[in-house]
Amino acid sequence: MKIEINNRFGEVLMFDNLKEDLKAYKGEWWAQGFWVMIIYRFGRWRYTIRSAILRKPFSLLYKILFKIVQILTGIELPCEVYIGKNFRIDHFGDIIISGFASFGDNCVIRNGVTVGLRYVNDPNAPKIGNNVDIGAGAKILGNIRIGNNVNIGANAVVLEDVPDNSTAVGVPAKIIPSAS
Repeated sequence: MKIEINNRFGEVLMFDNLKEDLKAYKGEWWAQGFWVMIIYRFGRWRYTIRSAILRKPFSLLYKILFKIVQILTGIELPCEVYIGKNFRIDHFGDIIISGFASFGDNCVIRNGVTVGLRYVNDPNAPKIGNNVDIGAGAKILGNIRIGNNVNIGANAVVLEDVPDNSTAVGVPAKIIPSAS
């Protein structure tokens, strides 16, 4: 059974997305990151229910499941985040992602990562490009853009834009262009 999704989030088929997510996790359905992706996909799918009355029970179920998975895995990934293909949470625990953030294709994040707001009164979070590898403990904050083919080092604190094909390391992060 396929459920068509035509909504403001641009998802095509919920179950096809879950199949792709499972491939990104190499078939490891027991991976905590995959559990998070199941709830994330369900949360986005519920927006496709046009009738508010019919959507409310699914929204309640999503909120309950979101909280359970958040407690069990230590990962906060709200369904408002835009995520491209092959997104992978490589290690679970202590991961917080703002609902204002977005990720391109083929991104990997590890434990202890925060992608969020720099200032509470500025609701803008990072826009992360394709093929971005984010190391354990990294903090990426504010209205910034992380380019394509970027590595963010472990424990780096990124507060400024990172151009394509580079690495960000340190506190605050220094940008190192990749050798071509």
